[in-house]
Amino acid sequence: MIVISILIFIVSLLLMGIVLIQNSKGGGLASGFSSSNQIAGVQRTTDFLEKGTWILAIALLSLCLVSTAMISTSSTEEASSQIEGMIGDQVGAPVQGVEESSVPLPE
Repeated sequence: MIVISILIFIVSLLLMGIVLIQNSKGGGLASGFSSSNQIAGVQRTTDFLEKGTWILAIALLSLCLVSTAMISTSSTEEASSQIEGMIGDQVGAPVQGVEESSVPLPE
């Protein structure tokens, strides 16, 4: 479970970085490659960033679903039974510091 949490953190940081690199108007990192003699060109850089964004977003979603599925229902059932037991113990217990004779009865 800790490994998945670390992976979620790393993917989140990478996704945040790749989104910040992009510019909503097609600029961003791709704007530095405006010369015509570049082999990759602006379009290929933009495509790479967009594909990277989609891959990281899908990876983050998948990791979150896997981490949710790994949480065992037995531990939640056990915790709820312990809470119910504590409530049951407190309901039947007398209130401390109050004696039955010291409480005035209505007439």
